[in-house]
Amino acid sequence: MNGAGAGQGQYGAPPPAPVLPPPAGRSRQGGAAFTVLVSVAMLLGAGVMALVLLGSGAPGALVVGTLLAALPVGPLVACFLWLDRYEPEPRGLILLALGWGALVATAAALVLQLVGQFAFDRPETFTAAISAPVSEEAVKGLFVVLLLVARRHEIDGVLDGIVYAGMVGIGFAFTENILYLAAAYMGGDGAGPGGIEGATGTFVVRGVFSPFAHPFFTAATGIGVGVAVVTRSRFWRVAAPLLGYSVAVLCHALWNGTAYFDGGQLFLLTYLFLMVPAFLLTAGFAVWASTREGRMLARALTDAADRGFLARHEVPWLVRVAGRRAARSHARAQGGAPALRVMREYQQQAIELGFLHDRYLRGTAPADFARRGQAKVERMAVLRPHVVFPTAAGTTWTTQPRREGGR
Repeated sequence: MNGAGAGQGQYGAPPPAPVLPPPAGRSRQGGAAFTVLVSVAMLLGAGVMALVLLGSGAPGALVVGTLLAALPVGPLVACFLWLDRYEPEPRGLILLALGWGALVATAAALVLQLVGQFAFDRPETFTAAISAPVSEEAVKGLFVVLLLVARRHEIDGVLDGIVYAGMVGIGFAFTENILYLAAAYMGGDGAGPGGIEGATGTFVVRGVFSPFAHPFFTAATGIGVGVAVVTRSRFWRVAAPLLGYSVAVLCHALWNGTAYFDGGQLFLLTYLFLMVPAFLLTAGFAVWASTREGRMLARALTDAADRGFLARHEVPWLVRVAGRRAARSHARAQGGAPALRVMREYQQQAIELGFLHDRYLRGTAPADFARRGQAKVERMAVLRPHVVFPTAAGTTWTTQPRREGGR
């Protein structure tokens, strides 16, 4: 087996050409079609929500609602990005997920609920407890399903499903909170005292005690999609997303239903003894999955190094988050912005190769894994002569930076 950059093994030998050929047409067309579809849907959703918001006739209330609704967004996004630290998803897709939740899902759910309410003449309690959870979780989860179909290579497992679903939920909660907070600010019609007092009370309930609700609900669908990606069972490839969606609807229905029935007396009990423990359990699972992802990436890249796809001494600078930062800082100090760009791309290519190689080792590799792996190995071979690591080739692991998290 040859050394790093030789590219011998499962993915073949890289050609000497300095520039890689473009990706296969099918992959590029699928990604472009997905982006266009989501962008058009967001434009339509923005139009619907603009009509709804402008129809309120209270610009001052909308400003207050928007400012308060934006407060939980930053911390929530930061939490999901932290979970996503080992293989950061494309920021463009993260923004699309947020936009889908904020514009498409809210508009579609609102239209579906209005149609259902008038067509079937159901009371508000039925809409809140049944219609809203079914429709909202369907349109929120649709983004993750579309991503799975059009850009399957972006979802490597359960954690990716949680991240994308969580971002959709954050976007949805943001727009929904604007409506609730604006209504609370205006007051009247049983909405409370109005003004800042009313908006603050609603913010405490929705923005302080339960900002996680929508991301948590939709994360169940994301977990189901993630399981479908990594499982070998044909049954679970179909059943897991459906089961995840069912769990999302059930949790959402319990949340809404207890707030409406029996005067809301069961809501506090449901919140304290069901929703909070379930959220903490899901959060703990996500943290465990993130930690496991780091160990998996180290294992996969070490095996890839043994097969000659990269040098073994590079692995700590590619896997550990602290090591990545140190390598980037060193590259910038040695070669400026161009060297930093090369280091970033090399790390990203290696990380994606590691996740793909792990699926190959577990026997769940996608049908196009050889082509994708070959492209990454070739690209790394082109970049490698220009990569500046903090230590020279041949340095042992014992002299590398301290392992993150004790690994």
